[in-house]
Amino acid sequence: MIRRTLLIASPLLLIFVSLIFTCDGARAQNSSGTTTTQQGGTTPAAAAPPYRGFTEPPYKETVVQSLYVQMRDGVKLAVDVVLPKDLPANTRIPAIIEQTRYWRSKKGQGPNSYQRFFAAHGYALVWVDVRGTGASFGSWPTPWSREEIEDGGEIVDWITRQPWSNGKVGAMGNSYAGNAALFINVPNRPALKAVIARHFEYDEFRDVPFPGGVLNQWLVKTWNDYNHQLDLNPGVRPVDADTDGSMLAEAIKSHAANIDINKGAQLVTYRDDRPFGSFSIDRFSPHSYEREISRSGAGINSWGGWFDAGTADAVIKSFMTLKNPTRAIIGAWNHGGSQNASPYSSPTSEAVRQPLEWLRFFDYYLKGIETGVMPKEPTLLYYTMGEEKWKETKTWPVEGSAPVRWYMTQDNGLSANAPTASSGADNYTVDFEATTGEQNRWRTQLGGPVNYPDRAVEDRRLLTYTSAPLTEDTEITGYPIINLQVASTSTDGAFFVYLEDVDESGKVTYLTEGCLRALHRKVSPERPPYWMGEPYHSFKRKDGAPLVPGQVTELRFGLMPTSVLLRRGHRIRIAIAGHDKSVFARIPAEGTPVITVERNRGRASFVELPIVRRPSRPDAPVNLLITPAGQARKSGATQ
Repeated sequence: MIRRTLLIASPLLLIFVSLIFTCDGARAQNSSGTTTTQQGGTTPAAAAPPYRGFTEPPYKETVVQSLYVQMRDGVKLAVDVVLPKDLPANTRIPAIIEQTRYWRSKKGQGPNSYQRFFAAHGYALVWVDVRGTGASFGSWPTPWSREEIEDGGEIVDWITRQPWSNGKVGAMGNSYAGNAALFINVPNRPALKAVIARHFEYDEFRDVPFPGGVLNQWLVKTWNDYNHQLDLNPGVRPVDADTDGSMLAEAIKSHAANIDINKGAQLVTYRDDRPFGSFSIDRFSPHSYEREISRSGAGINSWGGWFDAGTADAVIKSFMTLKNPTRAIIGAWNHGGSQNASPYSSPTSEAVRQPLEWLRFFDYYLKGIETGVMPKEPTLLYYTMGEEKWKETKTWPVEGSAPVRWYMTQDNGLSANAPTASSGADNYTVDFEATTGEQNRWRTQLGGPVNYPDRAVEDRRLLTYTSAPLTEDTEITGYPIINLQVASTSTDGAFFVYLEDVDESGKVTYLTEGCLRALHRKVSPERPPYWMGEPYHSFKRKDGAPLVPGQVTELRFGLMPTSVLLRRGHRIRIAIAGHDKSVFARIPAEGTPVITVERNRGRASFVELPIVRRPSRPDAPVNLLITPAGQARKSGATQ
């Protein structure tokens, strides 16, 4: 039924998906901070240069060429090249490449605002349909296949041979294209100098499709359906030489062999399962290429959102693992960063001038302009919700943070004091109607805002533990770690844990979440494949173990990282569920388990919150182009 609905609505969906993934609904800022939207029109802004070394854009219009570039194996990739119009013959400019599987452009579409923005500032834009997608030939055997990764290197080589090229290339992308931007480091082309990876995954198993080992069923299926519609639809832009559409028709025929990701996902229980034949999901996960990415030496500017699936986690893990010069940025964003999803946002919240930050980064690496963007040490800039301020750190956990335990107690309480009673437990019958809604951190991956309404009513479906009112403002920045002593009437189950803020009126605000499939509960003693700020679960077959019904066991796992300031008088809540019907697969598939949470002296259940000691002096200014959110909204600037 879903498939039929998607097919009927395909023209609308194709426009929607193309908008979300190709240009992220991009709003590009012009010369002096004025903002131009997709709908056109400008609003005036201050004339002061936004950053050191900034110059007014010398070009006003663009020219576009669409052509095929042949790869080493004969497969032809469709490429759009957007150049500044009237570029002098003796002028050489850098290029920015984006590799997408969501169409480089639609039939009849001109350059998007994102491309016009960079072209105006003297950049060439090279947009590529990855093999097996759009107007490109070949098949798409897996996301980010080895062939696709090598294609990226060949496109870099092709760029450097063009008469307009200055020999320097940057890569950029959001979502799928964000991963592709990281992967373009792997072929190790010297011309690649800088990468902006936005809202990407670092561990392709757990960041989005299998968080905590639980299948993200709605997302995988819906994404797969979207992809198949795009791959077999003639609405993509043909290359200029294809005047009769025959080349596009042939390319689309070759897409018939593209993989069914959803079918493969149904075969996965463990990380090392091989649904695609001879290899697992790790084969196309950026973390598996840490050595090659680090070897490139390219500067990396990574972006993610506290409310965008696992992208904030991906930013932190890659920041702490990769050896490249790195500038990492985490906002309270949805997927793509078009929305500040902080539940505490106001007109005085600090918003980032994102397009100017991207320009600033590329100006430094590709034009040699000292823009002040890159400090001597890798830096992570992050947004603290509630305080609505940007901060920066050189490491993670942040300075001044320490884990503080809050224990589950009787009467659904949450206390800083450990339980002293010899017995005490709570029973919870899993409610399979429990949900986080249709505008949550997972659904935004396919576009749209994040909105968690007041969860006071929804929490009645869950097992909750709530603290007394806080006696002082309390900052939580990092990975909350949950430790549950539990028993179940089933041999498996999904355990969802939500961190929430309860204000004086009883309003319940979602902050973050974590989940774990009980089958994967073993904390591995082995070294993780990358830096981790939480207990390491391998999700491998050798570590899997069913629950023994009625037997108490320990579940210890991390929640998604966050940064939030809870105000004095508010209360902390931990809410526990056994399902989220908005996106996740039902575990177990049949039956209704009863969960028992122990909370006594011998078997204490608790959460460790990364509490940050509040500084006695004001925070130092951050190296980030920010403006009040109210001003940003008036001008149409990115949050």
